Amino acid sequence: MRPRFVGRVGLADAATLGNAVLGFAAAATAVLDPGLAARLLLLAGIADGLDGVIARARGGSPVGEQLDSLADVASFGVAPALLVFAVASAQFGTEPPLLVALVLVPGLYVASAVLRLGLYTVYDSDDRHTEGVQTTLAAAIIATLYLAGVTDARVLLAATAVFAYLMVTDVGYPELFVRDQLVMGALQALALLAPTVAMRAFPRALLLAEAAYLLLAPRFYWRDGAGDPGRPAAADADPEGKP
Repeated sequence: MRPRFVGRVGLADAATLGNAVLGFAAAATAVLDPGLAARLLLLAGIADGLDGVIARARGGSPVGEQLDSLADVASFGVAPALLVFAVASAQFGTEPPLLVALVLVPGLYVASAVLRLGLYTVYDSDDRHTEGVQTTLAAAIIATLYLAGVTDARVLLAATAVFAYLMVTDVGYPELFVRDQLVMGALQALALLAPTVAMRAFPRALLLAEAAYLLLAPRFYWRDGAGDPGRPAAADADPEGKP
């Protein structure tokens, strides 16, 4: 007998599974070392972008889109919620009345992430834009906030609550051009490799770029089907449907 997936999944799917494993690692280390968990979340984001790059170059598989959404639930839904819960419970304690509140906000975030990914898979996967803040962006900002030195649990809980709402709004977000994906990926790599260098310069630069896209992209970053300058329009399409 051989594994059922042999011949049905490709190299891009291996990167997707790596994303899921990194999401589990981030969740598992959140209580022990929130800083490491935040760095693993950024690494999961790089793996999430890598599977799209591989799929464009070598083609995707029929199960790629479903695997991508399932992996994203682990990496960008559950893991950042556990990170925030770990930081908040360490700062505020776990007395029963307070524990309910500390579980409720991250729990709502997970529910919104799952709902958003389901809606994306059904309604948005063939478009170059999507409605609601991407789970990848929400998780990256939460992780980057922590790496940038914003460790106050009240701020992280507030950000988590805001993203729980923004992920299920009807605000449209266009996909990044390939060149901008590479820039964001490079910033993520620098932020996770050297988070404390030069007064946390790399996480703060990444946070600025993430905030700019979050606030400005719905109004000023529309592609209008033109594609990435210097590239055919089809080259920008992500066969795996990146949320």
